[in-house]
Amino acid sequence: MSEIKITASEVKKLRDITGAGMMDCKKALKESEGDFDKAIEFLRKKGQKVSAKRADREAKEGVVRALISDDGTKGVIVKLSSETDFVAKNEDFINLTNKFAEIALNIFPDTLAELLAAEFEQGLTVAEKVAEQVGVIGEKIELADYQKLEAPMVVSYIHMGNKAAVLVGLNKKDDNFVEVGRNVAMQAAAMKPIALDKDDVDASIIEKEIEIGKEQARNEGKPEELLERIAMGKLNKFYKENTLLNQAYVKDNKMDIRTYVKSADKDLVVTGFRHVKLG
Repeated sequence: MSEIKITASEVKKLRDITGAGMMDCKKALKESEGDFDKAIEFLRKKGQKVSAKRADREAKEGVVRALISDDGTKGVIVKLSSETDFVAKNEDFINLTNKFAEIALNIFPDTLAELLAAEFEQGLTVAEKVAEQVGVIGEKIELADYQKLEAPMVVSYIHMGNKAAVLVGLNKKDDNFVEVGRNVAMQAAAMKPIALDKDDVDASIIEKEIEIGKEQARNEGKPEELLERIAMGKLNKFYKENTLLNQAYVKDNKMDIRTYVKSADKDLVVTGFRHVKLG
């Protein structure tokens, strides 16, 4: 079997994604036969601090909008993608995104496919309206994401001028909790948690983190019988960094988000969140 040839541009691409050194990136790509996901995992196992900003380097343009129902119990986020920032800043494009969000809030579909199949106006579906705009604007337009959330109280936050949006659900409705919900939503936008709590993290992610933790400890020369305990310690750190309720609150890192929410009301609970961003 011939050796996979790794190009300089591929090495640079991996370096841009991970922030690792050029030689480390080249070795990782060779070891993983050019598979970028496997190369990233290889770097992590070797103890490299890999940047989590993978999506940022290929960020598409577009508009992300969030809407909340009048009674504050339902929220939706839609993302309409475009190729250029020029299109994304066009008032008609922003208005179209708002219209799609209004339709989503009105019918509250379970999936993006259901939203695309919904009626837009004058006999057109949402999907057909998107296709029409491709012809009008002359570049690729895509209704790329749709998320919904329902709770006794839903709070929204639009981040960075329509480039990201967050919904946060709370178990109790009170005007005094709007600021709490908004602060939690801002936390999600800034720190990009992958799940609400430990139990919500996908089992495959946990398995991979434990394996990476063991390999890191093994490479540091730790005894084999201690690898499991060390890996579980690293997993707890992973939870604190990547699950919303266990993250340190960005406005006061002496407490986590769960504690911050309880400081407003001992019975207040975050029931869920949704985060959609360009990229």
